Amino acid sequence: MRPIEHFIVALFLVSFYLLVRTRRLPSLELGAVAFVGSQFPDLVDKPLAHQLHLIPTGRVFMHSLPFAIPVWLVVLAYGWKTDRRRGGVVFVLAHASHLIADNYAALASGRVPSDLLWPFLAPVPRPPAPYWAGPNSINLHLFTAFSVAVLAVTAYYLIADVTEQLRLSP
Repeated sequence: MRPIEHFIVALFLVSFYLLVRTRRLPSLELGAVAFVGSQFPDLVDKPLAHQLHLIPTGRVFMHSLPFAIPVWLVVLAYGWKTDRRRGGVVFVLAHASHLIADNYAALASGRVPSDLLWPFLAPVPRPPAPYWAGPNSINLHLFTAFSVAVLAVTAYYLIADVTEQLRLSP
């Protein structure tokens, strides 16, 4: 799926969750959390696979449940500890929606794709360069720059929040 499609799916699920729980649509802040969560697997995996060649494909690591579930638990614990439970749940829903959307055909047929269980199972074979790389891999380089920018801004806000939480705790 394209990034906007992942975000639309995640925002739909997040909006449904928030409407049921709070009878409100997502705030701008929760929309930003949904955006980062919905893009997170690709922001991490695509550069690691296609730019740095550290993982076998762009659909393993953060696309894989053995790695995603611990991240979800940490995010939920952080949300609980900082009294931002909705933010934690929104991130997890958005990230999970990405995994489901990438694997919906196999999951709908009752199969669990091997990518979801990497490194315990070999990933689905894919070409070394993605179809969207473009001439001289320009789109890949631009996506890597975009990934670094989004993850850097996210890390900045996370570090600032943790610092603030530590300063406020007795």
